[in-house]
Amino acid sequence: MRHSRTRFGRRAFVAACSLVAVLSVAGYAFTASNTVPNATLGQGSNTISGYTISSVAYNLNATNPANLDTVTFTISPATATTVKVQLAAAGSWYSCTNTSGSVSCATTSPLATAATATSLNVVASQ
Repeated sequence: MRHSRTRFGRRAFVAACSLVAVLSVAGYAFTASNTVPNATLGQGSNTISGYTISSVAYNLNATNPANLDTVTFTISPATATTVKVQLAAAGSWYSCTNTSGSVSCATTSPLATAATATSLNVVASQ
């Protein structure tokens, strides 16, 4: 009887070791297939200063004065490279052209109307 117990214990030990080896190889196969790309991460801070907007003009369409063709204004500092306007709180954003501080924004696509122009929101960056 003693002899069969030892044989059973040895078989159980060998089976357990084999199972651990198989699971280790399988686990390695899954982790070996992972690739992580290089990434860059950073944090910084800077002072944000605003722009001054003046001389705002809403230019009505000559044929239908209920429509707005352009919004023009002066921006300071004049070095803004990207300027956009919004004429209503949830309205469309219009791209603008800044020429030495003199900004012009076409408001025809989509068409802006005088009735829906309830506010002027300007965003600018350098």
